[in-house]
Amino acid sequence: MRALLDTHALLWWVYGDRRLSRRARSVLQRQANEIFVSAASAWEITTKARLGRLPFAPDVAADVFGAVLSQGFHPLEITIVHAQRAGWLPAHHADPWDRMLIAQAQAEGLALVSNEPLFDECGITRVW
Repeated sequence: MRALLDTHALLWWVYGDRRLSRRARSVLQRQANEIFVSAASAWEITTKARLGRLPFAPDVAADVFGAVLSQGFHPLEITIVHAQRAGWLPAHHADPWDRMLIAQAQAEGLALVSNEPLFDECGITRVW
């Protein structure tokens, strides 16, 4: 399976948070799976850390790239195709980071590991 992590799923995985579902944990543990983390998650983590909304994650915020690589995950850059697709998504989902993750999952054919049921309306496979 090729999957893209939602930002909360990445943080919950790194910190061993029990809110990460068993199914999501199983997908992340399986060596055969390719797991991607979007540049949008780095943007979200550092923005929220700067605003004081992620006080439990200063080490990840300080080095998102290192945290991604340390888990054996693959970074996923944002392309013009991703940005254009995110811009065309219906307005029912306003969060810019979520819009980018949806667009990347669509464009790259990735399942999205997330607890967000709203993603189910976006024509992607959601793992939770």
